[in-house]
Formats: sequence, C-alpha cells, structure tokens
Amino acid sequence: MFSIGELSKRTKVKVPTIRYYEEMGLLPEAERTAGNQRRYDTAGLERLSFIRHARDLGFSIEAISSLIELQDHPDRSCEAATDIAASQLADVRAKIKRLKTLEKELSRISKGCDGDGMSEDCYVLASLADHGLCDQEH
Repeated sequence: MFSIGELSKRTKVKVPTIRYYEEMGLLPEAERTAGNQRRYDTAGLERLSFIRHARDLGFSIEAISSLIELQDHPDRSCEAATDIAASQLADVRAKIKRLKTLEKELSRISKGCDGDGMSEDCYVLASLADHGLCDQEH
C-alpha cells in the first residue's frame, strides 16, 4: 500500500492533483487508515500512471474518463479508444499549425525593428497595436 505522498513521488503527480483525480472519479477512492490517511494499492498506482501519461499526451479529463471506462471493460471494442486518440492527434496537429503561424508572424515582426530606435518608432509595438500590419490572420 502507498501513501498519497509515495504515490506522488512514484508518478510525479502532485498531491492536490491526486486528490482532484479522486474527486473527479478518475482514480478510485483510496482506502483509509485508522488515522484517516489515504492508502493506494498497486492498481491505484497503475491507474494514476495511466492518467499521468494520458495528460502528458494532452488528453482532456473527459477523454481520460472515457478511456478508463474502456480499460475497465476489456470485453469492449477498442474503436472508441482509437477514435479518442485520433481526435487528440487532430487537435495536436491543429495546435502545431497555429503555433507555426504564430512563429512566422513573430519572426517577421521581430525582424522589422533593429532595436536601436525609440519606442515611438518601434515596429514591434506598432504591429501589436495595429493588427492590420500583420501578414496573416493568427
């Protein structure tokens, strides 16, 4: 059995986050000692590791809940899990596309000013004040 502190160390998930996952129903409610301290078994450790990995990959709490539901019912089709992962991949690709657009615009703006002039003539500040100076929508 693991204390919440030990669980936190092993999974690198902060104690308040563990409590939050428990409140949200992602992590089963822990057993309690006579002193009311939480105690987690190996299944709790594995579940928290699963949640941590899914969060690292950017899955939402709702998606993780759905994935856990599937994991808890091994007789079900994995089609829903594949759909959830595909949706997350599409979201990540959209974010990457947006970040590339931002990178391009920020690079252009920062090159528009050599930094030697006065702030009243600064192209960076002018670009931030007037969206019309941007090359593209972002």
